[in-house]
Amino acid sequence: MVAVGVAVVALLAGVGWFAVRHDVVPFLAPDQCTAEVDGHIVVLDPSQARYAGLITAIAVQRGLPARAASIALAAAYQESDLRNLDGGDRDSAGLFQQRPSQGWGTKAQVRDPVHATDAFYDALEKVDGYQELEITVAAQEVQHSGFPDAYADHEADARALASALTGNSPGGFSCRLGDHDEASSTLESSGLTARADAVRRDLLTRFPDQPLGGFAPGGVSTGHMAGSAHYEGRAIDVFVRPVSAANRTRGWAIAHYLVSQADRLRIKTVIFDDRIWTSGARSDDGWRDYDPPERSGDQAVLEHRDHVHVDVY
Repeated sequence: MVAVGVAVVALLAGVGWFAVRHDVVPFLAPDQCTAEVDGHIVVLDPSQARYAGLITAIAVQRGLPARAASIALAAAYQESDLRNLDGGDRDSAGLFQQRPSQGWGTKAQVRDPVHATDAFYDALEKVDGYQELEITVAAQEVQHSGFPDAYADHEADARALASALTGNSPGGFSCRLGDHDEASSTLESSGLTARADAVRRDLLTRFPDQPLGGFAPGGVSTGHMAGSAHYEGRAIDVFVRPVSAANRTRGWAIAHYLVSQADRLRIKTVIFDDRIWTSGARSDDGWRDYDPPERSGDQAVLEHRDHVHVDVY
């Protein structure tokens, strides 16, 4: 009987491994994020996605072209595999594996992903004609790597990530993530729960020019459909008005950034441009068509074409 029990456990373990390995059962599969652009697919774990999203959002915030993000992402891939490393050869560290002696600041600044990314872009913008240079050449001008040709190995992945995360490939970036636990429903002074307020602060830092709404001190009780997360202080709207091609791209950059940070910020739902992404059981479906509520009002608003909606667990 013991032998039978052991055999059953082994069989179940094998089935579980096969399911995870081949994505047969989505709820057993590991958390991961995917960028898909023109048939090219890039797969990242949530930590890598977080840094890819940050690197690209900083480029968007600075008004840099997608090409700049491609170069930065290729460099970060090569130097750290999109991970904020504690150290490396010759006391290098960070996303871009730089050293304080190279003028990137102190060791703490080199380890700070925001400071390091800004420093990379500062250096890149000083490279004459970097937008016309091959990614390998442009990255090498900044990094001075001992393996300058290695950046080319990451060019296709960097291009796909940059295209999706800058909003130029709508719906091109999504994550498969498990559910998160519930948290306190107590409202902060902003009228948001602690988790939602953390998203608010993050948005103000990453996209300071975008107006935010859907919340108020003391909470909101009107203006949204019945059962809305806004009434619980769990939701924020990021406005990208008026509806235009440029603002659509901007909106998708914000929406994709939020998905890239969903694991860190405990984000549950992102809606934009008549599409919806949800964490948890349906996250494996990626971006789905959004079915707006049956109610009167501006269709562009109901379909979330002029604002990105984000809510948290």
